[in-house]
Formats: sequence, structure tokens, C-alpha cells
Amino acid sequence: MSQVIHDTFVIQRTYTATVERVYAAITQDDKKRRWFAEGDGHVVEAFEQDLRIGGIEKLQYRMGPSTPFPGAVLASIGQFHDIVDNSRVVTASHMTLGGRRISASLVTLELAPVGSETELTCTFQGAYFEGADGPKIRVMGWRHLLERLATVIG
Repeated sequence: MSQVIHDTFVIQRTYTATVERVYAAITQDDKKRRWFAEGDGHVVEAFEQDLRIGGIEKLQYRMGPSTPFPGAVLASIGQFHDIVDNSRVVTASHMTLGGRRISASLVTLELAPVGSETELTCTFQGAYFEGADGPKIRVMGWRHLLERLATVIG
């Protein structure tokens, strides 16, 4: 019998930048690729996004030799479900590792001005399948991504 693990987590982060700058880093292809796709330990094989409601977002990379799954391909295919300029982006996606589906998720990124800064709230709702990384690793992953976002915002 298979078992699906469901989990929701929320991460809030404040950036010393305007909402417009943070939104640009989340939505512009070249900026998003730098914080969302690139990184140590893997090689990006594909990254594209069609930023419109119903548009597709694709990410694929090959895990490097220092990772738990050297040579394996990790892929995520999502669809934009809601976009409000300078306020909110909602995507639903599924992830595969080595061609095997490991999770499905709904991610909501909300932006709010706080004086001259921006508060970002990331709500991640996930369903993890057999062999998935699970909620703890995904929380760590999103914390790392949001730290990398800060470097792209400048």
C-alpha cells in the first residue's frame, strides 16, 4: 500500500528592497534562474517560464558528484495559477527524480511593503510520494532558495 505524506509550511522573510525589485527577481527569467535554478552541486539542463496564468514553468538539472544522487536528473514542471503584479504568484507543480514522480505542490509567494522593505511570505503545500525528500528537506531547500533570492535582489 502506498502512502502519501501531506505537509504545509510557511516561511517569511524581509528584504531590504522595494516590492517592485523583489517581484522582478521572482518573475524575470534571468533573475529567477540565478536564485531558483542555479547552484552548487548540480548543472542546470533546462529552465524556462511563461509568466502568465496557465503558463508553464520548467526546471531540470543533473545532480553533481557531491550530492546524494550523483548523475540523477531532477525535474519540476509547474503551471502559474495566479499572478498579481507586485503582490502574488501562485504555482502548482510536480517533481521527478530519475524520471520517478516524487511530489506535487502548490506554492504561493506573497509580497507586502513594510516601510521601504518587503516582506515575502512563502506558503508551500506539498504531497510527497514514496522515495520523496519529504517535508524537512523541502523546508531546508526553500529556506536556502529564499536566501539566494536576497543575493539576486541586491
